[in-house]
Amino acid sequence: MKHKILFLSSGIFLLLIFVVFSYLVDKNVFRQFDFDRTVLLQDDIPRRLDDPFSLFSDIGSFEPMLVAVLAIVVFLTFRKKGLSFLIVGFFGLIHIIELYGKSTVEQLPPPQFLLRTKHLIEFPQFHVRSEYSYPSGHSARALFISIILGIIIWRFKKVPKIVKLILIALLVGYDGIMLLSRVYLGEHWTTDVIGGAILGASLSFFSTVFY
Repeated sequence: MKHKILFLSSGIFLLLIFVVFSYLVDKNVFRQFDFDRTVLLQDDIPRRLDDPFSLFSDIGSFEPMLVAVLAIVVFLTFRKKGLSFLIVGFFGLIHIIELYGKSTVEQLPPPQFLLRTKHLIEFPQFHVRSEYSYPSGHSARALFISIILGIIIWRFKKVPKIVKLILIALLVGYDGIMLLSRVYLGEHWTTDVIGGAILGASLSFFSTVFY
């Protein structure tokens, strides 16, 4: 019961932060910060990483992440872990909030000359570029799935602690590369990524209350 209260409290707290942060982004408080961070990353990171980062962009898109979420739900259902199917609902909610944000928070995406993405796997969504860019759906999906997987891994009693720490470190590394790549590739501003990450983390904690 204690962990459920902790997860619920964390979800509410992060959701409130997301709302406040979204308001500040809408007011263009971070405009110069965003531009400077993108230019800095693109100046410091070699262009030979365009393809690896673009691969992460493909992996983090909606279709692969939906498969990952469904796999998690099947696994938890097999282990009879409560209302695990609600994870799919919270995953869907991410995209509803994302669409709402991209229609109300007036933050234009980075200009075309900053875009470096090379899509190695073609999905239909790649042919659509929203007018506004906040929040980043890739970032939200990455944090949502990683936190859920991290909690599942940590709860396994038969897995040695060192193995758990290694697996969680890999998840953190994945998230770090995913978030970094969104800014470096010119797909999103830093604030888009931060907002998406907060949103994904918030809804992941909400979903863990039910299993």
